[in-house]
Amino acid sequence: MTKILSIFETEYDLAKALIKRDPIAQRTFYDKFSGKFLGICCRYISDVMAAEDIMVESMMKIFEKVNQFGFKGSFEGWAKRLVVNEALMYLRSKKMFEVTMEDMHELQNSYSQNMDFESEELLKLIQALPNGYRTVFNLYAIEGYNHNEIGELLGISEGTSKSQLSRARVILQDQLKKNEKYGYSI
Repeated sequence: MTKILSIFETEYDLAKALIKRDPIAQRTFYDKFSGKFLGICCRYISDVMAAEDIMVESMMKIFEKVNQFGFKGSFEGWAKRLVVNEALMYLRSKKMFEVTMEDMHELQNSYSQNMDFESEELLKLIQALPNGYRTVFNLYAIEGYNHNEIGELLGISEGTSKSQLSRARVILQDQLKKNEKYGYSI
């Protein structure tokens, strides 16, 4: 286990304090993980204000449901899963999994031809993907879900998940190929 702060020797100690609604534990948890959880929300939701709202809602949900953590496996992993689920519920509520021709046209216009693809720019490319592509890409490539699990989470077929991942990869690969830094010319 990693050391959280000297007050909490392990993440399990932190979880136990959160169950008791200890305000120091809540502050410690928020300070330690809010940035990471906001990053997760931003990978799914391109609107930063909405992503911040989802991160705060996720923190509240973690504090409410911490007693459901079974002390098996990583507490951070358990909390992260709640954050991902909150982001997915937001997308589901907005019906943001469908990709339209308008989304594709907007995507093509949003890429800068002179972009260097460092991690920050790659994140921007992922955020610029249409919602369905971005969500499936994040769940599969970053969160490690399989297509069956993604289908269940999003209410889509396994085939649709595979198709959206494939299309997301093609778009991202095309943008990388167009960049001079990686040996290609625009």
